[in-house]
Formats: sequence, C-alpha cells, structure tokens
Amino acid sequence: MITPAEYIQLKAFARIDGAWLALVWLVSFGCSIAGLLDPLLGMVSLALALMSPFFVAKRLRAYRDKVRQGVLSFKRGWVFALLVFFYGSVLLALAQYVYFAFIDKGFMVKMIIEALNSPQTAQVMAQSGMSEVFNTSVQQLQSMRPIDISLQFLTTNIFLGMVLSLPIALVMRSSVEIVNPEK
Repeated sequence: MITPAEYIQLKAFARIDGAWLALVWLVSFGCSIAGLLDPLLGMVSLALALMSPFFVAKRLRAYRDKVRQGVLSFKRGWVFALLVFFYGSVLLALAQYVYFAFIDKGFMVKMIIEALNSPQTAQVMAQSGMSEVFNTSVQQLQSMRPIDISLQFLTTNIFLGMVLSLPIALVMRSSVEIVNPEK
C-alpha cells in the first residue's frame, strides 16, 4: 500500500522525469520538422523517439534504486512510468501548440503536400488506388487548427505511454533491497 507521502514523492519524481522526457521529445519533434528538408535529421528524430521507452526505463530504475532502495512493485512502477509519459506528453503538446500556432505558418503541411505531389509518390498512389485517400487526408490536415494537431499528438502519446508503461514496469519491478554500506 502506498502512503500519501510516498505518492506525493512518486509524482514529484515523475514530473521531473516527465520534463526530461518532454525535452527528448522536443528535440525529436524539432528534428522531424527539420527532417522534412534533411533526411538525416529525420533519422535522428526516429532514433530519439524509439529510445523514449528505454529512457523512461532508465529513469524508473534510478527511482527504484535511489529512492525505493531497490524495491519496486509492478503497480508502483506502472504508475510512475505512466505519470512520466503523461507529464512528458502534456509538456510536448504545449510546445507543439506554440510551434503550430506561432512558428510553423503552414510549413509542415506544405512539405507533406510537396512530398505527396512528387512524381514518384503520385505514381505509387495512383497504382495502389490511394490517391483519393491521400487527397482527403491532406484536406483534413490543412483544415486542422494548431490546438487540434496538438491534442492529436497528446492523445497519441498518452495512449502509447499507457501501453509502453506496462512492459517497462514489468521489467523494472524488484523485491531485492539495496543495502547501503554507508549506513
């Protein structure tokens, strides 16, 4: 059973680690936007996004070993990881809102449309019968407000965080107490 003081402590550590996760995601998001012009940065963005669960697992391990003296139940680990993903998602969504509302000025949609209108992509879409689907998707993307885009990212990130928190908590759980020789 978790005491109120332990829950407050868990949330505090999760908020800090959520801020670090948001920073990783912001760099990844920035690289994905820049990756529309430079494919290498797109790869960096993908690598950062894929390392996110490992980053959260590392932070959970630090919480387990330094704060919980090596003892961490699955439930407590799951709540911690879930909160880290939640706080990181909220901070990222706020930053993305600022980007799409004040900085982007339609750049991302323009680059996506240019990519979809390239001769190679148009040929592949025509052969697969997907031209109409892509045209509808582009029209929907163009009609989205910055808040809509940010909320879409927020819900996606929270859902992925819920799913990824389960295996992270399962792997990081431990009932072995770390003995501190300094005590």
